[in-house]
Amino acid sequence: MVNKYRNTKKNLRTLFLLLALFTVSSLVSSASLSSFKPSFDSIESTVVRKEVFFNYLLPAINKKNAEIVKLRAAISNNELSDNQLIELAKKYRLETISKEELLKVIDILPPSLVLAQAANESNWGRSRFSKEFNNYFGIWCFSEGCGVIPNEREEGATHEVATFNSLEDCIDYYVLNINRSYAYEDLRLMRKNQRQKFQPISGILLAEGLGNYAFPGEEYIESIKSLINFNQLERHDFMN
Repeated sequence: MVNKYRNTKKNLRTLFLLLALFTVSSLVSSASLSSFKPSFDSIESTVVRKEVFFNYLLPAINKKNAEIVKLRAAISNNELSDNQLIELAKKYRLETISKEELLKVIDILPPSLVLAQAANESNWGRSRFSKEFNNYFGIWCFSEGCGVIPNEREEGATHEVATFNSLEDCIDYYVLNINRSYAYEDLRLMRKNQRQKFQPISGILLAEGLGNYAFPGEEYIESIKSLINFNQLERHDFMN
């Protein structure tokens, strides 16, 4: 009887916190939500922590995708100058400048995929690097002084963990890395095929192109897909 009472009390508390979170999310604009960094460590309820985490990241993710959609439209409608196209080609490391090649690399990433990777790599915002350096994706850099040296770096290793001034800066770099690195060419081809078939770009599908993100690749892919499915993250994939 006591255990039943405790479980009921715990469930009511979780429900109350979720209702409070929903109310705040409804009253405060999405743009301002991302300006407040929650203390994920202090949130005891796993259910609430997850929703706070998603609500914190989503505005920045959607903002980035909106920027990409706008840029894609400008490319498709021939609104950019030759110099602008050259700069984009340099940024995305393209050898040839063509509308087709630019549109292959300059494209959105489904929020479900971004959220799942961020949750996985940052331990739901509780990792040292996400809390102190806004690195939610386990992003490395390889020049001395480019970031911070991880405490458990193997002897002889030279990588550092990248630091970012804000969540938005981190997402900008993460999306750019996925969109231009040779390691994720398969992901970009999958996305292009979905475009050509006029089908939605889903996080579950593009997760198959993340084999080079972490070792072992197949296990990493399955962990990201599991996160997407368990948390029903594809409900956020509305912008294609």
